[in-house]
Amino acid sequence: MKYFLATLCLALFFTSCTKHKSQIVANAYVDSLIEHYTYPRQVKDNETDMQFWKNRINPKQPRQVNESKYASTLITRFHQFGDINDVKQAEAIYRSVNKTYNETLPSPFISLTSSAMLQHHFIQADTLLQKAKKIGIDDFSNMTLSFDVNFELGRYTEAAFYLKKMSTDKDYSYYFRRSKFDHFNANIDSAISGMLIAANMEKAVPYLRGVALSNAADLYIHAGDLQKAADLYKECIRLNSVDFHSIMGLGWIALVHDKNDTLAEKIFKFVQTKNKLPDPIFKLYQMAQGRGDKALEKKYAEEFVTKSTDTLYGHMYNKYVIEILTGILNQRAKAEELAKGELSNRTTPQTYAWYAYTLYMNNKHDEAYKVFQQHVSGQPLEGLELYYMGVMMKGLGKGYNASEFFKAAEKNQYDLSPDMNKELQANLEE
Repeated sequence: MKYFLATLCLALFFTSCTKHKSQIVANAYVDSLIEHYTYPRQVKDNETDMQFWKNRINPKQPRQVNESKYASTLITRFHQFGDINDVKQAEAIYRSVNKTYNETLPSPFISLTSSAMLQHHFIQADTLLQKAKKIGIDDFSNMTLSFDVNFELGRYTEAAFYLKKMSTDKDYSYYFRRSKFDHFNANIDSAISGMLIAANMEKAVPYLRGVALSNAADLYIHAGDLQKAADLYKECIRLNSVDFHSIMGLGWIALVHDKNDTLAEKIFKFVQTKNKLPDPIFKLYQMAQGRGDKALEKKYAEEFVTKSTDTLYGHMYNKYVIEILTGILNQRAKAEELAKGELSNRTTPQTYAWYAYTLYMNNKHDEAYKVFQQHVSGQPLEGLELYYMGVMMKGLGKGYNASEFFKAAEKNQYDLSPDMNKELQANLEE
């Protein structure tokens, strides 16, 4: 009996150690980050630049350089703290410069193109880019923006054309965009490699290096390697403490891997005090879902939808709003309307999958399947869309197709909200 108890205690000890070692996001790390949190030098430098260029603007004699430089600092501040009003103010300045020079300069159109892309106004971005091209733009802006616009609009042949033209330089911009294209084509290893190469090319520019590393971390989550993702997120935070995406990335890992919803909540609420975007609210909705608190889940879901559907945000959050409207808020007609509207903004396999799913959820099964056959079938999809199509195929009585979609979605299971992941696992076990 004593031998049995000793063996049992030893087994429990090693089980405890294994559980401890399996935790990726340590409470001590998060506590230290929050307790000793300070803004990076880049924030102060940008504020200094902002005041400098703002003070040089003469309303009685409008020009280009001072105004554009000031607008650029507003965009930088948006990337730091997420105040969408900074983007709107910058856009107003670029439009004013356009008016001053009778739309004869390409640079305001280039800046407005980037701003439109930022807000997921992809058709508008294309229109602005064509105006810039008509005036005449440099090769770098032409290739990078042409790739970006065509890629987001679902014009993949055109995007591939510009990516190939960029390949002669083999620089940060090329590898960054090659990674995006590889990810779209489900070549995840190549996508990660490309993003890491891009990061290593900008060691002297912390911001650009951090952006690439953060994207690489996201890709590791897609691939299911959450330890590598966490390591990169920590490096990003070291480079730039206002990289709130990476901070929330650690919260996500704490939630879906460590099953530590308390720590995840702490991280998301911290970000909410620093950044004005709706993103941390969506993460809190997922946290509440993971905790199994339906009342709290609904509270955050409603808060997120209210904020993210404000016209200020354009189409930035449609993907996430559709998830909530077809889920806990059960506003399926509204979800269908939103998904259909998204198709007027961009036509990609992903957006068609959203539309097909919302049609299915509204019992329009024939229409849903027709959209699937015409625009989704055989196209590369990500975890969420694969899950949607699995649910739809199961409901349509196409068990084999459903199984294949669920198996594919499992490879990206950490992209799914907690309840979706549970439902996915249940379907895989059937």
